Amino acid sequence: MLLLLAAVAAGLIGTCIPAAAQTVSLNYDRLSSLEEPLATEIGDVTLLLNGLVDTPMSLNLENDGAADGGVVGNFQASASTQLPNRWRVNLAYFGQYTDDPELTVDMHDNFKDNLALSVGGVWGTVLGGNISGVVREQTRRLRGAGNAFLAFDDVFGKLDDWGGGYLGRFGPWVLGGVVDEEANFDLGAMFQRPLGNRDYRFTARYSEGVYTSADGSSQFNTRAVGVVGELVYGSALFDIGAGYERFSAQGPDVEQWYISSGVRMKLGVLTWSLEGQYGQIESADKKAVAVGIQYDLARGLSANFGLNHENAKADIGYISFIDAKDTKAIFSLRYSF
Repeated sequence: MLLLLAAVAAGLIGTCIPAAAQTVSLNYDRLSSLEEPLATEIGDVTLLLNGLVDTPMSLNLENDGAADGGVVGNFQASASTQLPNRWRVNLAYFGQYTDDPELTVDMHDNFKDNLALSVGGVWGTVLGGNISGVVREQTRRLRGAGNAFLAFDDVFGKLDDWGGGYLGRFGPWVLGGVVDEEANFDLGAMFQRPLGNRDYRFTARYSEGVYTSADGSSQFNTRAVGVVGELVYGSALFDIGAGYERFSAQGPDVEQWYISSGVRMKLGVLTWSLEGQYGQIESADKKAVAVGIQYDLARGLSANFGLNHENAKADIGYISFIDAKDTKAIFSLRYSF
């Protein structure tokens, strides 16, 4: 697969305009800062820092109104420089602390982080480290506003954290690929260009990964394809995505498909979004809805609301493939820098 990526990159270099180095985010979670990073220079090294602090309070509408609270804080720091041969070298680190039960993997895992090193030139950018979500972030639908988190809006198969990859920009195209330690991979392409007073974005993605069933009894190898179309007109954004995934194991093979869509609009200091998703795992329905509102109080400070519903249950023989049913209202104050 590494040879395939190298061949694709070489062919594009011969036929397209030079690729610019990519600015890569290592934040694959649902909360990210929208502010420009703080920047300073020390000699020939440029240092960047951005992050956020969020204080979510959630009300579980499926569980007699049970309430939870917590705090989330994350940041990304990077150091970059240009070598005498004009190659750009960047070392980036992302860290997140939370005691929010929605984001904590287990009671002893309150902190998680990602680290990546990249080298870029006119031919694009080569990356290594915790980059499993890089292609996903390039090709996904835009996240909802406020505390809107649309469930199931991705394929189930995942890559291992550590791997190597490539990103290159060729005119309106961004091409990327990631390969993990187990030879699973993620390939993606994005085309974005304005036309008149509208902006269009189209993406395509193919991935092979691993999925563990909800009861932990079975592990599946997955193959998936997905596409996204996006239109921006004024302060409104409309998008739609669709995907298909096949799961293979020693037992029965499983298939799923889904389609999702949303609208996001900014009106002065208010931003709102509405998203929905429907799909099927074999013959079992998979549904999700998310409504979000963000109200800007000051630079970097906002009040956020979200109402999120998910419902999916599929049993494949004796295997509990997925079992998720939840409806939550979430409010938080958030500061980004």
